[in-house]
Amino acid sequence: MKLLLDTHLLLWAAEGIERLPPEAQALMSDPDNELFFSVASLWEIVIKRGLGRSDFKVDARVLRRSLLDNGYSELSILSEHAVAIDALPPIHKDPFDRLLVAQATVEGITLLTADVNVATYPGPVRRV
Repeated sequence: MKLLLDTHLLLWAAEGIERLPPEAQALMSDPDNELFFSVASLWEIVIKRGLGRSDFKVDARVLRRSLLDNGYSELSILSEHAVAIDALPPIHKDPFDRLLVAQATVEGITLLTADVNVATYPGPVRRV
């Protein structure tokens, strides 16, 4: 199964797998699953770190390198992803989360999230 991790799961994974919810740990440890991260998550981290958010302290360059070194695939942002946001219901206002949902939908990848609001989107979204 192809799994796209949302930004908070990526940040928690950077702190150590034990920080993740048990279901996320199991899915991410399964060698049959292919793990993805979105460029949108790195963009979100850079912006929110620049704003001084205490929950976004990780250096996006270091995180990206670590994810690639650990076998994650990078998912670029395509125009198809951007225009797919228009079809999403107005459940959540965070533009980064909406882009992740659109990417998962367009690419047919399951988005893993711990966010209750994001998990209510239709499509390939799974709350862990």
